[in-house]
Amino acid sequence: MVSRRDKAESEEDGPEVSASAEAVEVGGDLARSFETFPSRDVPRAEFSESASKCPADQTECERRIPMRRKGATLVCVAIFGGAALIGSCAKPYHEDNERYVFVATNINLPYWREAEAGFLDAAKTLGVKAELIGPTNYDPNGEIGMFRKVVEQQPAGICVSAARPEVFQAEIDKAVAQGIPVICVDADVPNSKRAAYVGTDNFKAGKESLKRMAALVAGKGSIAVITIPGQHNLDDRVAGVADGLKNYPALKLTKILDDKGDARNAFDQVSELIQKKEKVDGIICLEATGGSGAADALHRFSMEGKLPIVAFDNDPETLDWIERGAITATITQKPYVMSYYGLKFLDDLHHNAVHQFKDWRTALATPLPTFVDTGTVVVDKNNLKLYREALTAHPAPM
Repeated sequence: MVSRRDKAESEEDGPEVSASAEAVEVGGDLARSFETFPSRDVPRAEFSESASKCPADQTECERRIPMRRKGATLVCVAIFGGAALIGSCAKPYHEDNERYVFVATNINLPYWREAEAGFLDAAKTLGVKAELIGPTNYDPNGEIGMFRKVVEQQPAGICVSAARPEVFQAEIDKAVAQGIPVICVDADVPNSKRAAYVGTDNFKAGKESLKRMAALVAGKGSIAVITIPGQHNLDDRVAGVADGLKNYPALKLTKILDDKGDARNAFDQVSELIQKKEKVDGIICLEATGGSGAADALHRFSMEGKLPIVAFDNDPETLDWIERGAITATITQKPYVMSYYGLKFLDDLHHNAVHQFKDWRTALATPLPTFVDTGTVVVDKNNLKLYREALTAHPAPM
């Protein structure tokens, strides 16, 4: 019996032999693959030049595969290289000197520490510069002066919490006329050309304060309110309290105290009420410092728990007084959330990213939602521990 290899080698005058061969038996049921033939007995002239340079034990297909792989690699390199070149030539979305500013007042308050953290975190996310500035005490005139200076510097956008809306309206309109987007955060100037308001629905928050107090005094008696008259957001809260009183005919608002944003003033005025034995069954504080000042006055006369206080915001001292029993509850805001989204809205306006209109500067209306309610959280002794654990620690204000 002659082997396949011997038979193939004896057929010198037969067909040209390739480096590998595959034969199928005609009419048979089985396809058979032949082993690779050695090339030593085949005349070298019968091979192509490219084939003769390859190892004898490689098939033609095997010799071509490396070249195909190299070709594919070169194509990929060319594609990615071209993309990188195009990317390096493209103009970046944010400029190196793109800067946003938040102007507020009384910025030493812990409230503004949270707002500043939100503003800076948003800036970090976007890759832009940002800062929060303002007087360290309640100073509307000082705040408006700082606002004017910021406008002169032509920033990419401005967030502002206006202490006095009547003095800010014209200045905001001037900034917008120069193409600088302005968004009111925390305190609104609704009649200005600001693009949007981001913050608490203060009217609703005032009603919530009154509702909490009504439950504490069984819906009857006399209450005092601590606020800063003339500040738009606080006036809205007072209006909310007044509206809520319609549901409690036996509950009366008898005193409005102006603490000018200073806990010491609240302490003095509440102490005077107690010393004069004025008829007060509960105290509602509608700004951040009033709650701790009122609680300190109760502590002075050993009246913790005897005169209910519903405070506002989450100053550490306010939360401490809740734990000690001098403050019953507080309506907390979300200053971090306000300023975080305030800056992102400014960024969208600066880059004209919201395509409702061709350009927000010439449109008849802002492309943004005009009123964004960031909501509140009511904190009392029952949920104080959970609330504190959930809070994020923020650095001290600049």
